Amino acid sequence: MTVHTVWTKISRTTEPARSAPGPARPEGVAQVSTAYVDPVHALRRIAFLLERQLADSYRIKAYRNAAATLLPIDPAEVRRRATDGTLRDLPGIGAKTAAIVAECVAGEQPAYLLELEGSARPLVEGGEEYRARLRGDLHSHSDWSDGGSPLEEMAMTALELGHEYLVLTDHSPRLRVANGLSSARLVRQLEVVDAVNEHLGGGADGFRLLKGIEVDILEDGGLDQTDSMLARLDVVVASVHSKLAMDPGPMTRRMLAAVRHPRSNVLGHCTGRLVKGSRGIRKQSRFDAERVFAACAEEGVAVEINSRPERCDPPDDLVQLALDAGCLFSIDSDAHAPGQLDFLQYGAERAQRLGVPLDRIVTTWPRERLLEWASPGGAGG
Repeated sequence: MTVHTVWTKISRTTEPARSAPGPARPEGVAQVSTAYVDPVHALRRIAFLLERQLADSYRIKAYRNAAATLLPIDPAEVRRRATDGTLRDLPGIGAKTAAIVAECVAGEQPAYLLELEGSARPLVEGGEEYRARLRGDLHSHSDWSDGGSPLEEMAMTALELGHEYLVLTDHSPRLRVANGLSSARLVRQLEVVDAVNEHLGGGADGFRLLKGIEVDILEDGGLDQTDSMLARLDVVVASVHSKLAMDPGPMTRRMLAAVRHPRSNVLGHCTGRLVKGSRGIRKQSRFDAERVFAACAEEGVAVEINSRPERCDPPDDLVQLALDAGCLFSIDSDAHAPGQLDFLQYGAERAQRLGVPLDRIVTTWPRERLLEWASPGGAGG
């Protein structure tokens, strides 16, 4: 299916039944008749609400798969199948999702969706001012690496959330456990990003999906992608993913080398810690934070405030150290599913509580200023 077809189908949406954090109908997209509640929207919305609460990925996948199955099917065909009981003959449609589709076809908001909408609450209290000032997100993943949804779905949800830009930062080759992208696969992904942006029209004030990578910082401090490929990207997030328990001296040298690479823009989840969640607890890496943050300030590399609740990285004391060093910051979701793009609220709360100046948060900047900063020779490299 072409990007144009996917985008057109995904854009077919309705208002949620009740106001709650999450994607709203984009301006200019007409609401369909109440006689037919769009099942694609309903299934996407259910998945979104489950993703933002870190529900079981297997459950979420069922709703995403069902929505993907229905995307190319004419609503009249969906209505016919709901009437004659053949929805489950379609791939990816099970008993629960078929029942939701049937409710939609009958002109009803699905009961499960209403339940989720009714229980939806702000992810965290506080940070509203900072969240309202965020224009975009520099760290997100799609199903090209270890994310759960197509990049088109990530882009559409970012647009619905009011973002001006989203940087797609799938993993680099050596992170095989995350299906990292070889140079050849990254080239193909960039072509898809171009197609999405072409469909969007590319206006100065319109949403843009930006080209990026979360590149692994190798043991010697090198970046896990060729310089020629990195030069084709808008934003590069550099993160340590292996040998996180390395001794402080070598880890410091490793991080300093990465920060000083001319294509590095953001130092991602700098301690690598995990404070909760299904992957368990992981201690933070040990390194000379004063030296690393001084290098970040000197090179114009932003220290990421990673908004994933299981990371909360860097810890508060290191945010303060980076603040004192004069660093820039980037509040990012590190989303691996569309609903997780809403995680920015966690990072906004921390940044506001810790007194990070808004103008030092690059994700509050207009897109053109951000791209100028991120370009080689700009303030970021």
